[in-house]
Amino acid sequence: MTMKTLTAAIALAAGCCAASQAATPPDSLVMAWNIDAISTWDPAQIGEVVTSEIYSNTCDTLVDFRVSDETQLDPGMAKSWDVSADRKTITFHLQDNLKFADGSPATAGDLAWSMQRVVKLGYGNAAAIKEYGFSKENVDSSITAPDDKTLVMSFDKAYPTNLVLQAIAANNVSSLLDRKLLEKQAVDGDLGHKYLSTHTACVGPYQLVRWNAGEGVVLQASPNYWGKAPVLKRILIRHVAETGTQRLLVTQGDVDIARDLSADDLKTLDEGGKVKVEKVLKPQLFFWTYNNEDPIFKNEKVRLAMRYLIDYDGLGNSVMPYLGVPRASFVQQGAFGALDAKQGQPFHLDLDKAKQLLTEAGYPNGFSASVLFGTLPHSAPIAQSIQQNAAKIGVKLNLERMANAQLFSRVRGREFQSAMMAWQTSVPDAYGNASRLVYNPDNSKEARATQYPSWRAAYFDPQMNQKVETALLEPDDSKRSALYADLQQEQMQKGPMAIMFQMYNSAGINAVVKNWTWNGFRVWYGDASK
Repeated sequence: MTMKTLTAAIALAAGCCAASQAATPPDSLVMAWNIDAISTWDPAQIGEVVTSEIYSNTCDTLVDFRVSDETQLDPGMAKSWDVSADRKTITFHLQDNLKFADGSPATAGDLAWSMQRVVKLGYGNAAAIKEYGFSKENVDSSITAPDDKTLVMSFDKAYPTNLVLQAIAANNVSSLLDRKLLEKQAVDGDLGHKYLSTHTACVGPYQLVRWNAGEGVVLQASPNYWGKAPVLKRILIRHVAETGTQRLLVTQGDVDIARDLSADDLKTLDEGGKVKVEKVLKPQLFFWTYNNEDPIFKNEKVRLAMRYLIDYDGLGNSVMPYLGVPRASFVQQGAFGALDAKQGQPFHLDLDKAKQLLTEAGYPNGFSASVLFGTLPHSAPIAQSIQQNAAKIGVKLNLERMANAQLFSRVRGREFQSAMMAWQTSVPDAYGNASRLVYNPDNSKEARATQYPSWRAAYFDPQMNQKVETALLEPDDSKRSALYADLQQEQMQKGPMAIMFQMYNSAGINAVVKNWTWNGFRVWYGDASK
């Protein structure tokens, strides 16, 4: 595909407002999606949900989540694996014909280097590996390749095996990168990091052939893929920020799928019958986070008061149909250790309670604070609803809307007072969010632990850290689940963020698309057909 043709393909995906319905290419899947959050394609640094989804369709992992049951794992680049009796060693046996897009062989040595690289670079996703005992000092000896088809991971402790497989082997940090290419492209010893900011170089069903920030992404099926070849040759993703425009595009047939529709858009499509609405509950939480360095929000009672300004039920019925379900617990429904729907959402709008808590906190007349939020369609109405409730008890909330990439930058730099945003864990286990929303490994600004929302919120509680560590290593599942139940109850009272909703992955899908395949953790572009 030439550059000229690629540009035309993206332009095609952008088409709208035509008098007659336009047909998308029969060999391509065309999506309208707000992709302004994309900032890099390096698996060591990817932190955005949209980038993670696209990347997981470009670069395979060692194992994969089962479509029908996301708590179970299936082979990926590893056709099988063995676990030692003491649970401290996992040996992966790789598929026989792993190749990069150019046809060159991909080996276990390349994979070991790829995973070691994540740790050595030390960007946000290093935490996905380092929290299981790996470090820059030991990773070369603890992630090894005794031969071209075997990868061995040796752990310092007996972590829950299924959790480790979910957290590392099914995570983008286990993608198999082209070591020769990246070493050739390296700049000042960056292990190819600059190159991967705009490219992918891995084993997978598609390859990234174009990304224009604020315009679109084009994926093309890899010619030398080891697994089942994708049905459709190309994935064309057009950046479309406005939900109404997305609905128009999918209704007219100018795109096959719209990914960021509002509840009203989804309802309109659902009732219209021409475009199918599909949704799946995903492990993503939408929350209001508070900077604990701020003199107001460092007060536990202030943070608790804010929870009583949220009209969970009203917003659930008005803003969030098709988009999410009320949830106040940091553990998503469906995960190991999660509280049930009722226990996990004990709050309701209660202005008197909020006023009482603020008075006890020393703010009987309220205060003023800023709230940053991004371009997700539900962010503004939720923020406005809370702003109106807050005003009734003397709290003036100043709302500031910005592009998602700017929001992420501000929050990751602790340059905020409060903010509304989403976080998605990569594992169906309570530890996934406990390790990020509660646990904080190092609260210093120099730590730059940007992939920990707890760090972003400057929230550090040594007792909570210890409870997270204790639950992780508890060998009895029933006891481990009980420890997480207690932790959830505590965090709902004094945690650094008011969790509001667990989100659906919702989409408007044209009838021409068949076999759209997803669960809460993955979307499989390669299965889709027309």
